[in-house]
Amino acid sequence: MEVFEQIESNVRGYCRSFPTVFQSAIGSYMTDINGRHYLDFFSGAGTLNYGHNDPDMIKACIDYLGGHGILHSLDMYSQSKQQFLTAFKSTVLTPRGLDHKIQFTGPTGTNCIEAAIKLARKVTGRHAIACFTGGYHGMSLGALAITANPAKKQSMGVQIPGVIRLPYDGVHLTDVPAQLKMLEDMFCRPGYGNDLPAAFVLEVIQGEGGIHCASHAWLQGVAALAKKLDSLLIIDDIQAGNGRSGTFFSFEGSGIVPDIICISKSLSGLGLPFAITLLRPQIDIWEPAEHNGTFRGNNLAMITARIALEKFWSDERLSKDVLYKSQQLRQQLSEGLMGISSDFEVRGRGLMLGIAFNDITFAKKLSAQLFNEQMIAETCGPSNEVLKCMPALTIASQDISDGGERIIKAAQTLSR
Repeated sequence: MEVFEQIESNVRGYCRSFPTVFQSAIGSYMTDINGRHYLDFFSGAGTLNYGHNDPDMIKACIDYLGGHGILHSLDMYSQSKQQFLTAFKSTVLTPRGLDHKIQFTGPTGTNCIEAAIKLARKVTGRHAIACFTGGYHGMSLGALAITANPAKKQSMGVQIPGVIRLPYDGVHLTDVPAQLKMLEDMFCRPGYGNDLPAAFVLEVIQGEGGIHCASHAWLQGVAALAKKLDSLLIIDDIQAGNGRSGTFFSFEGSGIVPDIICISKSLSGLGLPFAITLLRPQIDIWEPAEHNGTFRGNNLAMITARIALEKFWSDERLSKDVLYKSQQLRQQLSEGLMGISSDFEVRGRGLMLGIAFNDITFAKKLSAQLFNEQMIAETCGPSNEVLKCMPALTIASQDISDGGERIIKAAQTLSR
């Protein structure tokens, strides 16, 4: 691996936790150049919800490339964009009663967030953005400004003004009405000194923050407060969306309708860069090209995204399967980890589960032990105290069981 040490920047990160050279991947397994197979409970940090190299998406790519399909088109019209828009509306928006417009941003989740923040300020005429403890929204300056993790923010140099930090569900109080009263007081009671925000930005399931889940009641309260203050509600569904929680959007079931929804990561289905920001029609007040970018037109990603939507979201089979596998893994871990030296909690929703350990060093050791045993699972949380389990949504039940057993055995080994 000398070439990486000599030529690639020190900024590289994941390769330090998983130090091998990967060569190929299929389904829930990655293979390195020495022929070792690794069970993947990482899924590209939530970018590969349908596993590696889905054969139908690969075939669509080959056919498209072989037919000289257009690859780059900025925001010009293309047949692949037309087909994606039609599929997204018919399989995602219409069945959920949503009429949001689709904005193609730059190809990353952080650009979704930047577009959402910029639009919220334009719509409301306000500058402040309300965000929450534990939140992570990307690595560009605007997104970092509303991110809580100090390790992520240390490279900013200067804090962008206009950020109001609020406690996430359950951080200071467990009683939801009391939490919501505190949030309302911060903006409505004289003397608190907070500007009215252009928007509230939050993750329904905090991925990097440690797999904390917001309750339906709390989400409803925040949505109601945003409406009362004439602020927008922005849901960052970049990691928890695209079915990761068991439903396509993580906020489904709460009854809320966000003003803006940010989607990326697994949107393309195959790991290709692709991102969209969904906007309620009445706030789509952009001037032409007011928020633009060279790589808004990743047509190959639109092709694979359409295949993913048609294959996995034309009915409820995948959602039901994810919820079943989630319960299977949660029960296996909860029962199998009893008796290890560190107290733990299994939390999360769908196939976005975390094992939080009281010993903040344990999860990092466990991730390293799992890698030694040819399994990939990362850590998260403010102190990396949570082992994150994010297998492919399409993973076989046997592989789920195998992964759970590997985690249990590795934890027992470390506890001796």
